[in-house]
Amino acid sequence: MSAINIDIIFLSYSKNEYLKGLTEQSIATLLKSEDPEKINFNVVVIESNKTMASYQFENSKTIYPSEKFGFHKYLNIGIRATSSDYVCLCNNDLIFHKNWASEIINAMEEDVKIKSAVPFCTNFHREHNFPEDGPPIEGYFGVLTGWCIFVKREIFQTIGLLDEHFVFWYCDYDYSNTLEKMKVKNVLVPKSKITHLGSESVKTFDKEQHNKLTQLPRFYFNYKWHHKSYLRYIVSISLYKLKDFFQAKLT
Repeated sequence: MSAINIDIIFLSYSKNEYLKGLTEQSIATLLKSEDPEKINFNVVVIESNKTMASYQFENSKTIYPSEKFGFHKYLNIGIRATSSDYVCLCNNDLIFHKNWASEIINAMEEDVKIKSAVPFCTNFHREHNFPEDGPPIEGYFGVLTGWCIFVKREIFQTIGLLDEHFVFWYCDYDYSNTLEKMKVKNVLVPKSKITHLGSESVKTFDKEQHNKLTQLPRFYFNYKWHHKSYLRYIVSISLYKLKDFFQAKLT
């Protein structure tokens, strides 16, 4: 019996050696997590640090997009660059535990309606008192976490590719809302374990970078999901950019 192929798409920003090491650690723990005769990981890294464009992470294909960074935009690049029936969309600050992927595949084979799943995070889900064993738990935002999303590729025939208006913040919320709107089944698989180390790349952003990645997506999210008027969306962006302009002049 041939191994099951899974495309693993990591978003990486190797701004320094520490962050580069996180990506390397994620890949290393991934490859150790499953029997390669049963599970074959096709690892694709979408790297934001274009100054290291000649570098390829070990045991992966590393892509350096020419486009400006966008969380969903870069994930879509990875989705288009791969073709396996299973796809996993990942942050680069993860530790994968033994048999995490095979537990999700088992759940999907037992219930063919499951198109999207997340593993149990030993930080987030444990902190929020989710059961660490037992059957899959159906749910959306709050159950679903954005740092490791495992899907059947066929899901994109239903929901389309990810909305590239979302550059960083609200990406998981938008994906969750889309699944719920389309009635696509998502579950947490308690027997599948990973550890999310906690948005390490974001900690390196300065205040200006942080604001751009958090504030502007909020305006679009409110327009898309809370039915705010398009005019209000445009005015909100214009006022934010005007405020940002004057603050830059004063500093």
